Amino acid sequence: MDFELPAEHRMIRDTVREFCESEIRPIAQAVEDDRRFPAEVFDTLAELDMMGIPISEEHGGLGGDQLMYAVVTEELGRVSGGIGLSFAAHTSLGAKPIELFGTDAQKQEWLRPLAAGEALGAWALTDPGSGFDASSIETTAEYDADADEYVLNGTKRFITNANVADSVLVTAVTDPEAGSDGISTFIVDPDSDDGFEVTAAVEKMGCNCSPTCEVTLDDVRLPADRLLGEEGEGRTQAMKTMDCGRISIAALSVGLAQGAYEAAKEYACEREQFGKPIAKFDAIRDKLVHMHRQTERARLLTHRAATRYDADDVTRASALAKLDASEAAREVAEEAVQTLGGYGYTTDFAPQRFYRDAKLMEIDGGTSEIQRAVIGRELGL
Repeated sequence: MDFELPAEHRMIRDTVREFCESEIRPIAQAVEDDRRFPAEVFDTLAELDMMGIPISEEHGGLGGDQLMYAVVTEELGRVSGGIGLSFAAHTSLGAKPIELFGTDAQKQEWLRPLAAGEALGAWALTDPGSGFDASSIETTAEYDADADEYVLNGTKRFITNANVADSVLVTAVTDPEAGSDGISTFIVDPDSDDGFEVTAAVEKMGCNCSPTCEVTLDDVRLPADRLLGEEGEGRTQAMKTMDCGRISIAALSVGLAQGAYEAAKEYACEREQFGKPIAKFDAIRDKLVHMHRQTERARLLTHRAATRYDADDVTRASALAKLDASEAAREVAEEAVQTLGGYGYTTDFAPQRFYRDAKLMEIDGGTSEIQRAVIGRELGL
């Protein structure tokens, strides 16, 4: 059992870290304050061939494994939770399902641009009243046999990247009598499919450079070849997508925890009181040690889940990683704010941003309560 990253993964990590330090860190607070999606960052990530890391080379991706993808997501989260969130949503939710479930033609038309970074992706699962319960989705897709088209109607809420996406995967009910077995997934083109509209941008507590939107679908007519997989496979697709999504949120959480810990450590080693750095006082030293331990533990769980993703049933491991890492991120970020005292509460220092961003990690991709339910089910409880 080797706990060290392979050489190729370390090389990718170092490349992305250098980019994050030089290009993202200087603008991280500004794009949050301006609530601006930094398209230029994603253009550069595309140039670095990072937008399709876990997508096969055959379909325009880098051909990396889930661990490599997790490492890159962590590095982005280390400097900006919002940028990391949009990156993860594009990759895990907007692109990966097409590789897993799409036809060769769909992969050529829709996946290849996403994997190459020429387009951005999104996934519209949540209806206003459904939350994590896919069986209560009310958005419908009725088949029009005469036109060989599906007609979509409904509303989707809390959709990451919706107003900047070039393709959106939309879940809808195709068979109301079949319950959760009557859900299907469709590929929607926001620019050319009439009736698709982003109706509101959600104001959030954190991750404000990553757009979160409400979407309406009003008689959106899609050719039958926009159906992803077969009718009724939407729930199964969603569960597989969630496994990948949990790992990405776990990795993003590890990055947030790492960034918050580093900010607190740097401050504590420089800030002096009573003639010595505050890191030399037991209260602060012990706090930093605990923050480091939480971050390392979360990283190990995340790397284990990512390593197992490509070869095993990873539902329990991904839920455990997501639960632990998201809670660690929030706790470490809170302690970082506390370590900086009054400065930690100001936007001049990063911990307040990590703290606000980290809270979303306990909600997005299934709340901590949902993760406990998933783990309990996997344990047979």
